[in-house]
Amino acid sequence: MSDSQLPPASLIPEEVPEEEVSPPGWKLNLGLFLLTVLTTVVAGALQQGVNPLASPGQLYRGIPFSFTLLLILGAHETAHFLASRHHHLDVSLPYFLPAPPYPFIVGTFGAFIRIRSPIRDKRALLDVGCSGPLTGVAVALPVLYWGLLHSQVRYFPPGSVPGLVLGEPLFFKLVSWLVLGSLPREAVVVMHPVAFAGWIGLLVTALNLLPVGQLDGGHVVYALFPRQHRLISWGCLGVLVLLGVTVWQGWLVWAGLLLLLGVRHPLPMDTWVPLDRRRRVLGVVTMAVFLLSFTPMPFSLD
Repeated sequence: MSDSQLPPASLIPEEVPEEEVSPPGWKLNLGLFLLTVLTTVVAGALQQGVNPLASPGQLYRGIPFSFTLLLILGAHETAHFLASRHHHLDVSLPYFLPAPPYPFIVGTFGAFIRIRSPIRDKRALLDVGCSGPLTGVAVALPVLYWGLLHSQVRYFPPGSVPGLVLGEPLFFKLVSWLVLGSLPREAVVVMHPVAFAGWIGLLVTALNLLPVGQLDGGHVVYALFPRQHRLISWGCLGVLVLLGVTVWQGWLVWAGLLLLLGVRHPLPMDTWVPLDRRRRVLGVVTMAVFLLSFTPMPFSLD
């Protein structure tokens, strides 16, 4: 190649000495994961009435909840990671976020991965956005089925249900009907820890699929409707505020958090690449999963 055929110097990658290349930061990921194992085990034990300080030997009772919840979260993030690597994106290992077991009854704030490179086109964007929620719910549903098989049905007079009452998204209603059949109004399902973890898996799926900003749902909506993405994001925030005022105040917190994170979505590099038919169908299925996983009132105290 002659000098005139050489690319500009700014386009020639500089050779980095091997000793200057940073190793993957897996130690932080592992440390956060192990800490999340601890906090979710303690949370699961607390749900079973164990006092960790008075009876530390009973902490093993929190393992079924912890293992199941981390399985669902891990499947979700692993799917994101593999989809990102399939599209040659620079992506981190999953970061698990521990939470105090009390008052956060699940012991974790969830998990996430960092995508450090721009996404090339809408096809990659949709693949990455869909992969996590669809994989997570594919794990959560059979887990929920097994957990409900091992749950108890008790009967209370109307208006006298004690403690925390969980909302029932359509997915939960369907699985509950398959396992337990039609239950009278006075029936209350006291869920096995595995079933509770499955229920949380549905909630996590719904929260991730909110069609706002750069959430998984935001990625999917942008890939399907790039011109309407911002309008849909603002509309979703408005619905959350309305639900927060009328149904469950926790939605006000979510609306505020999402507003801080922003409703805008960055442009993919190759905006001209269209979605193929298979991915459009996949996007519609993913948003249907959102509707089936969402419940207007996740928690209530009776």
